Amino acid sequence: MNPERIGQMIKDIRKKNHLTQKQFADKYGVTYQAVSKWENGKNIPDIVLLREIGKDFEIPMEDLLDGKTSITPKKSFVKKYKWYILGIVVVFLLGIFGYFYSHHQDEFEFKTISANCNQFKLSGSIAYNENKSSIYISHIEYCGEEDTTMYQYLECNLYEVNQNTETKIQEYVKKDTSMTLEEFLKDITFKIDNYEQQCKIYKNENLYLQINATDMNGKTTTYKVPLSLDHC
Repeated sequence: MNPERIGQMIKDIRKKNHLTQKQFADKYGVTYQAVSKWENGKNIPDIVLLREIGKDFEIPMEDLLDGKTSITPKKSFVKKYKWYILGIVVVFLLGIFGYFYSHHQDEFEFKTISANCNQFKLSGSIAYNENKSSIYISHIEYCGEEDTTMYQYLECNLYEVNQNTETKIQEYVKKDTSMTLEEFLKDITFKIDNYEQQCKIYKNENLYLQINATDMNGKTTTYKVPLSLDHC
């Protein structure tokens, strides 16, 4: 039994497991001065503590007493079995995704939205089932004849048409302003979640935009933009 070797072994155990002398001492109910003496070879732990140290850090008692074993940090349960745990988590998540995908993919229809009108361009999408829908429309552009008119009142409304019933879903309005139609449209984005629609199945022209532009002389120009819906 060599105190210097045992001390060096204890020091290696402590450092490679990122413990201070005080933390190591608290773990075994001694003072940090006692740990310092162990590591300097001036004293050694009693046999009970040595057995406990060996057990905690998975070092055979014989090797600990000889001071010849290369020390590796003791792995926590999570680190030791991290790949098994990760595999279980991945399988679990894939199972959840697969369940929802197989059970819900047929409940929602997904379609792209575009303008069925030569004067306007836009992009968007819609997801819906029999009860609710989510609609997103953006990048609305006027691409008709050049229009530099300054308007004092502008509005853009999104409508749903179900047979003879029209429902306004959302609107954007600019009052007491002075801007062109192009300037007005570029900042518009329709984002509607959980809309309780009238149509159970959306088809072309179930949705449309109506744009009203009133110039400085009080003259109003109205554009109706039917929306085309195509399967993604």
